[in-house]
Amino acid sequence: MAGGEPAVCVLGRHGTVTARRRVAGWLLFPMLLASACSPSGSSDGPAAAPTASSSPPSSSAAPTSDPSALEPPPKPPEVRACYRLDFDQALEAVTHVPASSCERPHTARTYAVGRIGGLVDGAAGAVDSRPVQDAVATECPRRLAAFLGGPEQAIRLSMFRPVWFTPSLEQADRGADWYRCDVIALASEGSLARLEGRLEGLLGRNPAWKATYGLCATAEPGNPRFERVACGSPHSWVALSTVPIEPGQGGRYPGVDAVRNLGTTPCTDAARQVAEDTLDFRWGYEWPTLEQWRQGRRYGVCWAPTP
Repeated sequence: MAGGEPAVCVLGRHGTVTARRRVAGWLLFPMLLASACSPSGSSDGPAAAPTASSSPPSSSAAPTSDPSALEPPPKPPEVRACYRLDFDQALEAVTHVPASSCERPHTARTYAVGRIGGLVDGAAGAVDSRPVQDAVATECPRRLAAFLGGPEQAIRLSMFRPVWFTPSLEQADRGADWYRCDVIALASEGSLARLEGRLEGLLGRNPAWKATYGLCATAEPGNPRFERVACGSPHSWVALSTVPIEPGQGGRYPGVDAVRNLGTTPCTDAARQVAEDTLDFRWGYEWPTLEQWRQGRRYGVCWAPTP
């Protein structure tokens, strides 16, 4: 899961700082980061050495074999399949939750399935190796943008996130070579929202998706009651836009002063456009910390009270 906390600066109508604090910011990330666990079936200890028999083989003895070697490899998941996952299950590297009917309540939908061998050379390691896991963790977020449609900012201002799964070691030993990419939507911190309707191309079709899956909050940034929620839930603040942040020299973090100042003009403009009184309005801005920058977050977020 993404870590670190974004800095927050909430400004009033005169441009003076009225609140500044640090708040949990993992929901602002464009994706959920894979957990550090390995697929089930892995072991930290060495494999036991096979034992040898001192007795000569009997000509009448039936040949022995590993029963699992006779089993066909498990079938890969199906694209557009639906699942009822809870938050913790969505963060697992391996899942054994069966698919359910998409006509019934569900929280995850498969948007892509591919071959691990198509991403990583077979010699790179087992299914739980870092090259394999890193390759899948790169591919699934990339393919989510194509599935949901719309500009990159739309995904950042939504509660949609990609999660991904690979076979267990036992399944991989039987020939499984797939990875699965699912889309989920966060309802709030630690809970998933129900997915409804057609999701493919949703962010590029109609801005009405924001009313259900947009990024909102229960209070102004910096307030102790501040919690990020989907806009389909009760809320009082809404995320308006994002502010791209270019790296400093050598790709370094530009520094707190630089990233903080970048949000003043764009966030003021964004809030003014939705304000009832363009001379008296409030806005908020969150920028990435150094830790978040290292994890790939290169943008800030502009907030305003819900119109």
